[in-house]
Amino acid sequence: MISKTELPSTRPYLIRALYDWCSENGFTPYVAVKVDHSVQVPREYVQGGEIVLNVSMDATSSLKLGNDFIEFKARFGGKPREIMVPIHRVMAIYARENGQGMAFPVNDDELAPASLTSVENPSPLKEGDDDKPTPNAATPVRPALKRVK
Repeated sequence: MISKTELPSTRPYLIRALYDWCSENGFTPYVAVKVDHSVQVPREYVQGGEIVLNVSMDATSSLKLGNDFIEFKARFGGKPREIMVPIHRVMAIYARENGQGMAFPVNDDELAPASLTSVENPSPLKEGDDDKPTPNAATPVRPALKRVK
């Protein structure tokens, strides 16, 4: 039997479920992220230590909603970028159209899981590396959500 301390986080599973719910119902899934050194996003779009990303199929390519990271390629200001967000830095996932979703606690004092401490930032994309042109994936708008404990 797995002890309580060895159980994997439910966060990546809930994120995938809400992403599917948004996509299947015609909503645009947004992910709010608390940015620190482990988050790979265009820093010029970070506001107040946070960034909100449009993770819809229309805004991303090569999207992977993994257990440790959310990874994808997107265009910011017309420039293709590679995005990598550790799951433990995701503050919320919600539908842009109605704000329905789920918020998660993000503790700035919390250490990243051991699997994240050796991650290297991949090199940025070069023009033409992207599968398709995508709209800007960053947005400053985020509704107030209740935190789930």
